[in-house]
Amino acid sequence: MARIAGIDLPKNKRGEIGLTYIYGIGRSTAQSILTKAGIDFDKKVSQWNDEEQAAIRNIITEEIKVEGALRSETQMNIKRLLDIACYRGLRHRKGLPVRGQRTKTNSRTRKGKRKTVAGKKKAPKK
Repeated sequence: MARIAGIDLPKNKRGEIGLTYIYGIGRSTAQSILTKAGIDFDKKVSQWNDEEQAAIRNIITEEIKVEGALRSETQMNIKRLLDIACYRGLRHRKGLPVRGQRTKTNSRTRKGKRKTVAGKKKAPKK
């Protein structure tokens, strides 16, 4: 099993798919890493030898920000927006969509489970 950037890559997957299990690496980044290392995209993770794993490790550590460093940078960016109290920071603080999506319907991912509000009762006739 290949262990890169603190993540155990699945050994039965193709190389370009296996690398996407690392936070911060998508398909295109995985392809560029494998191209630089000179490894075929279709080669399974279990078929990588030690030199290939070392080459991939070196490319990732030198050129790409992944896992903990990337997560902390993202959190720092959000904290900066909250501190300067800009529009995006206020949306983060309220737990609402940040990028202009509608909120009358949808946006359940950001707002959470529905909180039902009871309707007004009619005043009884005299």
